[in-house]
Amino acid sequence: MLQISNFYVIGHPLGHSMSPFIHKRLFTIRGVDADYSAIDIPPERLETDLPVLLREAGGINVTIPHKQAVIPYLDGLRGRAELYRSVNTIKTGPEGCLGYNTDADGFLLALRDGDITLKGRVLLLGCGGVGRTFACEAALSGCKIVNAVRESDLKQADELRAYVHTLSPKTDYDITTLDEIGGEFDLLINATPVGMYPDCDAMPVKAPVLRNIAAVFDAVYNPAETLLLKSARANGAKALGGMPMLVWQAVAAHRIWFGADFDRKAVAQLIKDASVEMQRHFSEQ
Repeated sequence: MLQISNFYVIGHPLGHSMSPFIHKRLFTIRGVDADYSAIDIPPERLETDLPVLLREAGGINVTIPHKQAVIPYLDGLRGRAELYRSVNTIKTGPEGCLGYNTDADGFLLALRDGDITLKGRVLLLGCGGVGRTFACEAALSGCKIVNAVRESDLKQADELRAYVHTLSPKTDYDITTLDEIGGEFDLLINATPVGMYPDCDAMPVKAPVLRNIAAVFDAVYNPAETLLLKSARANGAKALGGMPMLVWQAVAAHRIWFGADFDRKAVAQLIKDASVEMQRHFSEQ
């Protein structure tokens, strides 16, 4: 086995993270002897805790609320991390500590496997966290975007639209509230936590909205079948949950860390196994 140091995922609050299960399986598939741990770091401790981890880690995954906050501690950004100013993967090595973003890779590969095309008129729910990546990818794919948010998030949505226009000035990008959604859409993307365990009976949009949606991607992966996905399928739409994206973005991180490549069938099996593991864990609560 190839001996490599420790790896981590940092965020706050982390709760039960699926990242250790997924990454440890990927290490096993590639014959890598490494450990992977979840570390909850509140924002006020990032300044003291992150530099310590950077000195000893082989690599670090980053989730909310640290995706932009980690940037000042890094020696540089690469690829989409530089484009979006958002980091979810850190590689440490001779070149220093470099930030990457594999959320887009995970998102696009999940859509591919779900036979969903990023095109046409897109309804994006939410404007924080990974919603930034979804908005940018939709714009760069030539989509027309309607960003639906809570009234309290209208200012943040406007800031996101301004940023997207720096990448794609001609993108048709409208902002509305979640209660005022209208029209037909080729794809609905849920970038909010609504419907996530334990609030599994919640849905981010009213049921009538789903009558005019061709496909739905819900970034929520716990539960695997959210009420949004169930309702979308009942209306004849294609529907895809967040676990494939979570696994594929982890695969992309391993490619960055040590050039690992993975068979598509092995990744598909890991997606199934991760969903089973998640169900098993929460059924025991």
